[in-house]
Amino acid sequence: MGQCGLMSSKTVLVFLNMIFWATAGVLCYVGAYVFVTYNDYDHFFEDVYTLIPAVTIIAAGALLFVIGLIGCCATVRESYCGLTTFVVILLLVFMTEVAVVILGYVYRAKIEDEVNRSIKNVFDEYNGTNSNAQSRAIDYIQRQLQCCGIHNYSDWQYTHWYKESKDNSVPFSCCKNHGWCSGSLTQPEDLYQEGCEALVVKKLREIMMYVIGTALAFAAIQILGMLCACIVLCRRVRDPPYELLITGGTYA
Repeated sequence: MGQCGLMSSKTVLVFLNMIFWATAGVLCYVGAYVFVTYNDYDHFFEDVYTLIPAVTIIAAGALLFVIGLIGCCATVRESYCGLTTFVVILLLVFMTEVAVVILGYVYRAKIEDEVNRSIKNVFDEYNGTNSNAQSRAIDYIQRQLQCCGIHNYSDWQYTHWYKESKDNSVPFSCCKNHGWCSGSLTQPEDLYQEGCEALVVKKLREIMMYVIGTALAFAAIQILGMLCACIVLCRRVRDPPYELLITGGTYA
């Protein structure tokens, strides 16, 4: 019965190590996705430390790839040293993912304050040219999130760009239909009605929850991996292989 439990634990552990390889790729993808999204929204953040969860989750993914390799070899050979190393590194990655979850919640709470503090300055620096980074950022989010202005399209009346243009219009990126919309405030029905501030906050919080959810899901898998490795280790210590009993050798 004990041998059956050992074989079951080894089978599950080998299967989990294969999952760890896949997990490594997923974690790196999630981290890269956060980086790419941050580049689109970075003008609305003054705190670069918002990227810490993304950096941490990429590091966890790289470690998981190494763990999968160590775990497979150690499980097949029932290597005491290899399995011990596997459990220790897996524990470190687990702690890293717990840190990702905590940091994710911390920065998720800070997102609204960050956006509120910086979004007006970004809109004030808009000049409508493609060479201006702030202009590209504003036009991108207005098209992507289908919004206009900070709270609504009327906010554009208080920007430097609007006052200098003097044509009573908002940027074309505010238009619902870019084919025939002129952006004129005399035709507000052609413009997006919702402001961008709330939608930017919502989008960034969704991304952070995506990171948190991914970290939690794979942390649960790692707990199972550590449990199976500990079972194999305990069986290995309690029931040493026959050849070790004959030769008096030590574990490898």
